[in-house]
Amino acid sequence: MEQKENIVYKKRGLLAVAILLGAIIIDQVIKVTVKLSMFLHESFAVCGDWFYIYFTENPGMAFGMEIGSKLFLTLFRIVAVSFLGYYLYRIVNNARFSTGYVVCVALVMAGAAGNIIDCLFYGEIFSDSVGRVATLVPWGEGYAPFLYGKVVDMFHFPLFSFDWPQWIPFIGGDHFVFFSPIFNFADACISCSVITIALFYYKYVSYPLSK
Repeated sequence: MEQKENIVYKKRGLLAVAILLGAIIIDQVIKVTVKLSMFLHESFAVCGDWFYIYFTENPGMAFGMEIGSKLFLTLFRIVAVSFLGYYLYRIVNNARFSTGYVVCVALVMAGAAGNIIDCLFYGEIFSDSVGRVATLVPWGEGYAPFLYGKVVDMFHFPLFSFDWPQWIPFIGGDHFVFFSPIFNFADACISCSVITIALFYYKYVSYPLSK
């Protein structure tokens, strides 16, 4: 019985590693492609008026938000990913937790790690993208020092927009866009996984790690 459990845990571990590496590779391929082929704030329509590739860079949190200092956010991300790595290792080898939950946690970790890579290295290896397409440069000759790189965002889904009527207080006449945030593949991994956990796997969040 114990041998059978070990085989199951090994398969789940390999699945978690495959998801981690696969998601990070996909995220980085998309980001590098955008960085080396578009200048900052360049965009083009992919499907009608509701799906655009819009190149922007985010010095803060997910979905273009800017919260706190850049150094603090980068260090916080590193600590969070380290914790997630330990947590993922523990739940992979624990029969209490379902494989679906393991997959979600692996995707959250992959998304966080993908954005950390931008913060750590992009400032060192890329020139800036302001008014021009960036190029790869020798280490240390990029647009920002180590830990201060910006996260590359590109997916924009302005599903619909309208102008608020003038008679509405405070927002009358303003232009409203749904959904306005610009995000990347790593952000999508995090947000979709968190939503899935909240809907289907919330009970596992409070489970103890001990068997």
